[in-house]
Amino acid sequence: SPYLGSKWTWPVLNPNPFGTKLNNITLRKLLQSLMGPYGPLSVSYNGKTCILFKAKRLAIRYRNHTFIDLTERVFNPNSPVDTKGSICTKEKATLSLRFGDVEDLRGLVIRLQMSNTFYEAAGQNWFTLDSVHIHYNWTQEATFNASEVYAPATSSYHCQHVSSLHKYDTLLVPSSHTDTSANWHITFTDFQIQAFNVQSDKFASASDCATFLTPAILMGLVTSLILLLVLAYALHMVVHLKHIDRYEEHKATVYFPRSPEAELPDKNSLVLESCWRTPEVFSFLSCLFFVTGMNHMTL
Repeated sequence: SPYLGSKWTWPVLNPNPFGTKLNNITLRKLLQSLMGPYGPLSVSYNGKTCILFKAKRLAIRYRNHTFIDLTERVFNPNSPVDTKGSICTKEKATLSLRFGDVEDLRGLVIRLQMSNTFYEAAGQNWFTLDSVHIHYNWTQEATFNASEVYAPATSSYHCQHVSSLHKYDTLLVPSSHTDTSANWHITFTDFQIQAFNVQSDKFASASDCATFLTPAILMGLVTSLILLLVLAYALHMVVHLKHIDRYEEHKATVYFPRSPEAELPDKNSLVLESCWRTPEVFSFLSCLFFVTGMNHMTL
């Protein structure tokens, strides 16, 4: 009963039915799963939305340390990340995500540098994610080249994984092995971005990174093509041989009667035969000249 003696008591609801103590990280993950995925991050410049960015997960890792999940820090509308360093122009765009101090990192900032270029061969503008920068501890920086991330400027770009990990298609490549870039790993999961021609604060149709012609698929296609060519050649030869057999069966045998003169030995052939039997070279040549002269006289 809530009333005991002169005091009112209320039952305490245990949020954890298993009786174990939940830490803050577990609670945040539980709340995030209940709230569902966050909406895209909208960045404005000069009062106009110029960048849309969305990812189901953003995580970074230094060497063999555990991954630091930055997803909630970026997309949680209750505590939005600082994007004041972002810049948008017609040719260039920079998405700046300033996190401040995160665990052992001081002044953590992630920047995405993008460009908008017109290509005559394609006849249109394409935007490219040129590089991704991780600034930390105020003076340290890790840079990744991302030139394989591109799409038409009128579209957004989507990829299931934009990462520096080798287990995915390595779209983020450390710019240099002499700096600290090789010690860092960064992964965007279900990544989508648009930095140019943003209309109505919504993503345009996405240009997906899914590569249908992977090396394994390409090798399979080439092998199949070779087998088809061999099979087509074999069928052609079988049909050709059957056609020859039918022609040999149905063709009529034609006999040409020989004249009596044709059965008599030719005078020239007799002389040539005697020339071949002559051992001396001079006599052999004389015979040949004689036969040639006789033929001219006959003509």
